[in-house]
Amino acid sequence: MTFRVAIVNDLAMAREALRRVVGSMPGVAVAWMAADGAEAIANTTKDRPDLVLMDLIMPGVDGVEATRTIMRQSPCPIVVVTATVEGNASRVYEAIGAGALDAVDTPRLGTNGAQGAQALIAKIEDVRRMRAGDAPPVRGSACAASPIAAAADQLAAASTATPLPPIVAVGSSTGGPQALATMLQGLPNPAPFAIVIVQHMEPTFLPGLVSWLASQTGRDVRLAKEGVRPQPNAVLIAGEDRQLVTTASGTLCYCEGPVELIHRPSVDMLFESLAASDVPPGVAVLLTGMGKDGASGMASLRAKGWETLAQDHASSVVWGMPGAAVESGAAGRAVPIKDMGPAITEAIARRRAQKGGAR
Repeated sequence: MTFRVAIVNDLAMAREALRRVVGSMPGVAVAWMAADGAEAIANTTKDRPDLVLMDLIMPGVDGVEATRTIMRQSPCPIVVVTATVEGNASRVYEAIGAGALDAVDTPRLGTNGAQGAQALIAKIEDVRRMRAGDAPPVRGSACAASPIAAAADQLAAASTATPLPPIVAVGSSTGGPQALATMLQGLPNPAPFAIVIVQHMEPTFLPGLVSWLASQTGRDVRLAKEGVRPQPNAVLIAGEDRQLVTTASGTLCYCEGPVELIHRPSVDMLFESLAASDVPPGVAVLLTGMGKDGASGMASLRAKGWETLAQDHASSVVWGMPGAAVESGAAGRAVPIKDMGPAITEAIARRRAQKGGAR
């Protein structure tokens, strides 16, 4: 089946460059082209494509507002394509917060645009695979611990003074930044548990996400570092273009993982590694996101006694990942995002009560 791509850009030359890239891909065709955000919103309502390539800086309705409106009215995958991602970092991040999947530089016409064309082709292929659900399920951690993580594990095993706190493991994707902020705002501060997050996002934008979440929530938010063990009240976000997993005792480490996986990092990889570890059961959460990453791993955690929560349909920008978990039975219940923080807190309290207050 043909994968249909819409092109939104106010510059005719840029539209032509994008049209040529899309036209060069087997099984991919241009659905329609629009010269501004308002036209893109109207076209998407009438003819929803498989992917929208959205410019950022346009007269009238810009790419951020168009993304926000499309994801609210006629949600579909959106990749921001702008003259310079680095030069428009703040606007790019705003679009990602509104629901865009990713961002790439606009390819140029001629031989000098070859590199930009390849980057765009790779993004389109990623979205096509994600829409088709081509990624195989992950079984087991599929990663060997690094020397740093192994050494940290040895130190942790030798010490009984700092037991691992309860862990809340979270996966999110499209629309995830705002959902994460709402979830974190609903948690106690300080929290007697650790939070480990995989958010599908280009590593370039992750430091900005960390800063934004910290400012929005007043929490200690950091990128997860190799060899670190989760601590109470810390919010750790996967920060590399690799898989974030846990070792047997809960030490965090990065690895390459299966090459066929669409997502790097993958929520399934984190969840499966936790299920294979000696970490006591905690709470697993899946928030808004396209695709089904995390559903398989959540099922493994639920089988190990973890409480499992998914964002409900009404409050999700895209009910793909949480929907897959609910429909497969991996999620114990669906929760509105405004209630997710209290639901996590209650679940942790039940865990502690079941352990006689020991954890």
